[in-house]
Amino acid sequence: MSYSTRQREAILNTLRRADRPLTPQEIREGANADSAGIGLATVYRALKTFMARKEVLLVEIPGNPPCYEPADRGHHHHFVCDRCRHIFDLRGCVQDLDTLVPRDFSVQRHDITLYGVCAACGTGEG
Repeated sequence: MSYSTRQREAILNTLRRADRPLTPQEIREGANADSAGIGLATVYRALKTFMARKEVLLVEIPGNPPCYEPADRGHHHHFVCDRCRHIFDLRGCVQDLDTLVPRDFSVQRHDITLYGVCAACGTGEG
């Protein structure tokens, strides 16, 4: 196994262990625990490769830095903490979205983001 492969595995494992989407810097920090010496450029190159293979998805939420998560988590939505700015996964989905759109419109896809304060920030730990 080449050093590059170990680094990519460390990056992918960091994403899989996380319970929320991570920024490239957070990915680098987590991956360095598994394979020391991983730089931010290596993280970006690996993310580009993983996205091309459809193994990782980009999570873009206005006002937040780009984050990444494994593509195998299925359809879900996100919660953004207004204090720490972390993005969290929400399980489940809103039902009856068709009732919200005008007649003769057809919903093709949707993305819902909720905003508030996470548990850690709510208790003063964040």
